[in-house]
Amino acid sequence: MGLGVSLILIAAGAIMAWAVHVSTTGFNVHTVGYILLVVGIVGALISMMFWSTWGGFGGRTAAEPGPGRRTTVIED
Repeated sequence: MGLGVSLILIAAGAIMAWAVHVSTTGFNVHTVGYILLVVGIVGALISMMFWSTWGGFGGRTAAEPGPGRRTTVIED
């Protein structure tokens, strides 16, 4: 689950937990909202923990050439 999906789950959970005023029997919308909120937060934390290991931003330093770069060494 990526960071975008986590943010969507957090937003949907917050809306269901705090903005919806519905009373039903056998199904609590607020509980489902809290569950989605917690799942979204946990997913966002896990995504941020593995953010640097997926090879995107910050994966290489300036000294290491990337896959499209060439290093020319001229020996005298």
